Amino acid sequence: MKYQLDQDYTYSCFRQLIDTHSTTGYYVEMNPVFKAMAADIGYDMTFDNKGTAYITVDGEDNSKTVQVIAHLDTVGFMVRAIDEDGKLRVRASGGINYQTIDGSFVTVMTRSGKKYTGILYCQYHSVHVFKEKARETLRSEENVMIVLDEPVNSRADVLALGIDKGDYVDLDPRCTFTPNGYIKSRFVDDKACVASVMTALKYLKDNGLKPVNRTIFSFPYGEEIGLGGNYIPPEVSEIIGMDIGLIGPGYDGSEHKVSICIRDLTVPYDYELTNRLVRLAKEGDIPYAFDMFYSYGSDAGKALACGANAKVAVFGMGTYGTHGMERTHIDGVNCTTALLLAYLLEK
Repeated sequence: MKYQLDQDYTYSCFRQLIDTHSTTGYYVEMNPVFKAMAADIGYDMTFDNKGTAYITVDGEDNSKTVQVIAHLDTVGFMVRAIDEDGKLRVRASGGINYQTIDGSFVTVMTRSGKKYTGILYCQYHSVHVFKEKARETLRSEENVMIVLDEPVNSRADVLALGIDKGDYVDLDPRCTFTPNGYIKSRFVDDKACVASVMTALKYLKDNGLKPVNRTIFSFPYGEEIGLGGNYIPPEVSEIIGMDIGLIGPGYDGSEHKVSICIRDLTVPYDYELTNRLVRLAKEGDIPYAFDMFYSYGSDAGKALACGANAKVAVFGMGTYGTHGMERTHIDGVNCTTALLLAYLLEK
């Protein structure tokens, strides 16, 4: 690859994003942090009425406008009920894999701004108490609960803390960087792609470059519930959706490559624009995979479904364990950044 990327910045950007709560619909904590991150590398940020963040960059030619979308929201929960003994019951926001979350640390964000920690357990939480039921019960919304790290014994005790139905609940990401480049964390989807976008923007600024076309970078908070890319400005003629690639039987994806998506569950991505990305990867010596993603959707696909008059394509780093404890590699993130830069800078 020909781009000399600031890999240290990619790591630090990802860590800051991961350490900031942004469960679907909860943008109040991330937006000021993200705006400061953009200012640090020389960009202004604006927000729409839904909290979506935007960085708009003039191109060498402003007669054409393209959009790059990477969502900031992550799968999480909202409190749906409080049991009489003070345990919280939750409802998922997005495609939670309940089998991966038993024993996870959580943070409850109240409407007043207070935060409380706890642990998410199956209600049959101990083999010493519930014997085989603890091992055999399928984890699901009906049988998981949150035990607060507070001396509460009743629903009234919980309400007295300021916790109530509708409060957001975030999972502890448990982010770890290994010395040999692996990135292990919840919410690689999609914060690794956001870090990739920010690294590309920093590269442009550091090297005094402009994208060829006017480019709107947008960062919505609803992709995990199918709403992320549902607003596209009418002047946009091309959309690049940046989201994780998949790894498994029948896929060619790898943590060390960028995955270019041919189609998702319902949407075939644009023939010409997708071919262009493949060509750019080949010409730039960027390791890539070319795959269909069956149980998968994206901001770009949602934009099409909502009537966007634009060509759309999707790519992102190959990732293990999606919607659970996820893993990718800095190689895949760098490949994703390089392909984005190749797209932005091709004359």
